[in-house]
Amino acid sequence: MSQPTPPTNPIRPTDAEARALAQSLIREARFGALGTLDPATGAPVVTRVALGPGPQGELLTFVSSLAAHTTALLQDHRAGLLLGEPGTKGDPLTHPRLSLQVEAHAIHRDDPAFPAMRDRWLSDHPKSKLYIDLPDFFFFDLRATSAALNGGFGRAFRLTPADLT
Repeated sequence: MSQPTPPTNPIRPTDAEARALAQSLIREARFGALGTLDPATGAPVVTRVALGPGPQGELLTFVSSLAAHTTALLQDHRAGLLLGEPGTKGDPLTHPRLSLQVEAHAIHRDDPAFPAMRDRWLSDHPKSKLYIDLPDFFFFDLRATSAALNGGFGRAFRLTPADLT
């Protein structure tokens, strides 16, 4: 009796094309789905957050201290972040998307980096001028610890932080 053939590993070796696609998804992201753990229940919660590059190429989100995901990130800095949107045509699962595991580092108003981040944020998010100076808002620098890229059907890759810079 022959042994069943083990399933083929669907993860391809990471190459320059995969790195470039992942970097592009990060660079162009202006929003994403952020997954955190509710500190009260431990249950996962997913929210949509605004994203943008910082002056040093950081991946930033600008948050209110009143938001549930902010409370969660202040208690547990680990989060999941999904980037990439389906196109207007075709099966949504054939469009590229990047799932990041990140550590969120708070950048408050008294941090010397804040003014440059504020200026950069306003250049990409001009409508945030309505609330950017409210005292309960601050940045999180979202630093990738690992990533999974789905570049479309049959194009799956695992990436390291070095692959994303």
